[in-house]
Amino acid sequence: MSAPDALFGQQTEKAVSTSTLRARILRQVSRSFYLSIFVLPKKLRDPVSLGYLLARGSDTIADTTQIPIELRIEKLQLLARGIQGEALGDAIVDLSASLSPLQKNASERALIETLQSCLDWLDRSDVHDREEIRAVLEQINRGQILDLERFHDPKQITALETAADLSEYTYLVAGSAGEFWTRLCFRHLRKFSMRAEAAMLQLGKRYGMGLQLINILRDAGADLRSGRCYFPNEDLAANAMEPAQILREPDRFQPIYRKWREKAEQGIRTGIEYAFEVRNRRVRIATVLPALIGARTLAFLRNAGATALHRHIKVPRKEVRAIVSSLMLSLGSRSRVETLVRELSR
Repeated sequence: MSAPDALFGQQTEKAVSTSTLRARILRQVSRSFYLSIFVLPKKLRDPVSLGYLLARGSDTIADTTQIPIELRIEKLQLLARGIQGEALGDAIVDLSASLSPLQKNASERALIETLQSCLDWLDRSDVHDREEIRAVLEQINRGQILDLERFHDPKQITALETAADLSEYTYLVAGSAGEFWTRLCFRHLRKFSMRAEAAMLQLGKRYGMGLQLINILRDAGADLRSGRCYFPNEDLAANAMEPAQILREPDRFQPIYRKWREKAEQGIRTGIEYAFEVRNRRVRIATVLPALIGARTLAFLRNAGATALHRHIKVPRKEVRAIVSSLMLSLGSRSRVETLVRELSR
């Protein structure tokens, strides 16, 4: 029995403490984001951790391919209602009991088993934090459900129609999270940024959307094999291609892939710009870490060329630890961040 199984197996109806959710579950399901949360000031750690766990839990439901899409949508909608404060009795416990055995990943199984505990934590949260978490999860859940509705047939590759559709998706599931992070920081930290909140909200939104684009680029091959094409039909048509041709003719697809990779690179530059406006050094480190990992991922994708669609590309854990160590030793100094960006982008 794995460690998560030993801790949480057969315990879906028992409460799990906040410290366990934060220290164990979060660390298990988030390889790099956990490191960002770890360096945050304490007053930011809880709302960011809880928001992430709920988003990751709902994402796990959306990815449970053993059940039909219609049922996944139904269960996502149920969890979304619970997040928004609707009294559901034992419905979430029952949801966990039905879905947890279907999770092949032990960490995700543990997360599904603790959804009710996450909702209990949300109910106990500071009222303003709770409102912010509910607002961002409303957007994220909407994006997850929209995604399932758009890609309803895994046996046939379906593409988004327009760049606006892709922009909408990346905003709902990630740009909204950049805004959430920004609002929390302005409320909890005195003199959070040298820029006005409205300007930082825009930067945070674009940063989050850029990070989601990297996920799309990195997972493009697997998504296509599952019937999902996030690259718009209008781009494919302009290059006389159909979604089904992408995996067969990856070289022809490269101009489209390159266009969106360059768009993601702009998002990373926005993230660096955002981080440089943050006064608190610990928050700056937490803020810039995803951008640096993203820059490294983009370098791997760029160097892989057309083969990226047939490879699993991920920044090694050893490199992530080295990035974190370098940031911590330099206290997130601007000069060190600029050096890291140059080194990681090669």
